[in-house]
Amino acid sequence: MISSSALPYRDRKSVGSADFYFAINSTFRFIRDVLGRHALEAYWTSLGREYLAPVSQYWKNGGLEAIANYWNEFFKAEPGAEFEISSRSDAVELEVKVCPAIKHLRDGGRTITPEFCQHCYFVTEAAAQQAGFTIRVQGGNGCCRQTFFSNGVAASPQQLDNIQLAK
Repeated sequence: MISSSALPYRDRKSVGSADFYFAINSTFRFIRDVLGRHALEAYWTSLGREYLAPVSQYWKNGGLEAIANYWNEFFKAEPGAEFEISSRSDAVELEVKVCPAIKHLRDGGRTITPEFCQHCYFVTEAAAQQAGFTIRVQGGNGCCRQTFFSNGVAASPQQLDNIQLAK
């Protein structure tokens, strides 16, 4: 069981349930198809602000070190994840070498919602903003680089076309 305060959730577990990825993939597709792209982005942003509020507070209290600790503990609990975290004085970089969600969806023969990888930006940016940080995402479709900066450090806004569509 993970007891680290780096994962400030009530639902403690040693390993995440990979079938959750099937549910969120379908949920993303449903919201996009029924309510539209704008509603999907609003949903993701709401998850970041509301569900990840304890994470935001942890990051706000602990700064870049807390961000690095959180992602380390998070990905250690994700089945099939391969990742590397590096810290600098002005940023934390998370390199996801094998995205556990994309891998599980592919292994399960699921059609992946093309915008799936963009949820990492919208959800995490909403959480990061509340803590005084911002994120930039590059890559996607199974591997990506997510860089966390203090607000105002990242020179340019996130370009969604820097996040590949999932296949």
